[in-house]
Amino acid sequence: MVGVLRKCLFPLLLFLVSDRPSSSEPIANPKPQLTSRTVRTKYGDVSGVIVTLDAKHLEPVEVFRGIPYASPPLGSLRFMPPVTGALWQGVKIADRFSPVCPQRLPDISNETAALRKMPKGRLEYLKRLLPYLQEQSEDCLYLNIYAPAQVSCHRKFFEQLESQDYIKNTELELEK
Repeated sequence: MVGVLRKCLFPLLLFLVSDRPSSSEPIANPKPQLTSRTVRTKYGDVSGVIVTLDAKHLEPVEVFRGIPYASPPLGSLRFMPPVTGALWQGVKIADRFSPVCPQRLPDISNETAALRKMPKGRLEYLKRLLPYLQEQSEDCLYLNIYAPAQVSCHRKFFEQLESQDYIKNTELELEK
């Protein structure tokens, strides 16, 4: 089981680690291809995009960007625990990042002064991160979900085994 998870999740983790721009400018990606499948959630249907990676050993990834998971924390909801979000009709195309939560970043406009306050590695990381932090809002309760576009775990028992049998077998193994 661990080997299967490692084989399926390792490419995704590599993508997440490498999903940062390499310069201070955002990456100019060609328009991503819309996915052909629709995923049903308790809030409504969602369709994402397929992102093809530049690395030769990484498979395409299905990305769902900006999926709301709670009502915006505005007005009377400000400073309160998240409240279940509204349902939507139709299919939500989840192809754009939503605003990030407000945050105060260190001033790195003067590189010499910034290097007195932080290591060079942190400064370079902040330069790569800044393009993603330009749009900020208190309405920031959104998820970005990354999943393999095609899962190929080469284990036939996953295709033939029903979930109830798997759960029962797991419980039996735990009792032993």
